[in-house]
Amino acid sequence: MDDSHQLQEIRARIDALDEQLQCLINERAELARQTAQIKQAAGLGENCFRPEREAEILRRVIARNQGPLSGQEMARLFREIMSACLALETPLVIAYLGPEGTFTEAAALKHFGHSVKTQPLMAIDEVFREVEAGTAYYGVVPVENSTEGAVTHTLDRFLVSPLQICGEVELRIHHHLLSRNQTIAEVNRLYAHQQTLAQCREWLDAHLAGCERIPVSSNGEAARRAGDESDCAAIASDRAREIYGLHALATNIEDEPGNTTRFLVIGSQAVVASGNDKTSLLVSGPNRSGLLYDLLSPLAEYGISMTRLESRPSRRQLWEYVFFIDVEGHIDDSNLTTALATLKERASFLKLLGSYPRAVI
Repeated sequence: MDDSHQLQEIRARIDALDEQLQCLINERAELARQTAQIKQAAGLGENCFRPEREAEILRRVIARNQGPLSGQEMARLFREIMSACLALETPLVIAYLGPEGTFTEAAALKHFGHSVKTQPLMAIDEVFREVEAGTAYYGVVPVENSTEGAVTHTLDRFLVSPLQICGEVELRIHHHLLSRNQTIAEVNRLYAHQQTLAQCREWLDAHLAGCERIPVSSNGEAARRAGDESDCAAIASDRAREIYGLHALATNIEDEPGNTTRFLVIGSQAVVASGNDKTSLLVSGPNRSGLLYDLLSPLAEYGISMTRLESRPSRRQLWEYVFFIDVEGHIDDSNLTTALATLKERASFLKLLGSYPRAVI
């Protein structure tokens, strides 16, 4: 058989498989629609998104995958199929720190798929308020970066918000220098989020030492300004470059090649266990010798692994601090329940922020 006939056979098989895939995807969509109708008829609420269920499905996709596509790539395909199926009955409204083109938007689409309705907002406070008011089902906000640490505005908001953490997203961050201009020599002002300026500090010192650096609310806002103004540039994503019609004067200018930001999905409902979860909490006590040891020792005593610890001023009393803690496990796990009961006895303030699936893709 010559090459042309072999190619024709392969293409015919691809066409047949495409037809089968299309039928199967539509069959899955119909079952998803029936599931939504049954839930709504039973009064189980309009929001059919189940974070733990979706995490379980994606983990199974990765576990059974045998290639040649990677498990992560296959999971991203299933993520979009699930997003489209869910949108048939209950299109989710997802608020995020905008404008368009921010990494928070990319995180929202990575977690929920492209069939949701996204709502860009200009401040983290606004994202919380929109979800609290019920005009958005969920919100997505940045919480920490592997290079520059905590996003304190997000942490502080949890002190006063009734919302819970329903999920997390980890996103590799690649920063690009974008401008209307054609060369770096034409740039006199630079816009970017303050965390981004810090993540690219060494590159900027080497290539734009004399340029004025202006922090703004988001990299999307930086790109928007760079699109409107001459002799300036922004640090932002490749999607922002497309949205605002900018040139990439330099790519991947972040100082750390593994630069990653973690985002939190916030909502109003508790999430049941998925089998691989995290729990986040706030805890505080009067300033005294051994306070932190007293607060953390129940976790060690009951075999709870702590993955993160941050402190912030409590804003109630001078030199009093609140500790933000992430641990492995779900609040329904017996050892974690017991540990938190002991912790509550030692703390003057304890607030559970939520148990939620660990990031899958």
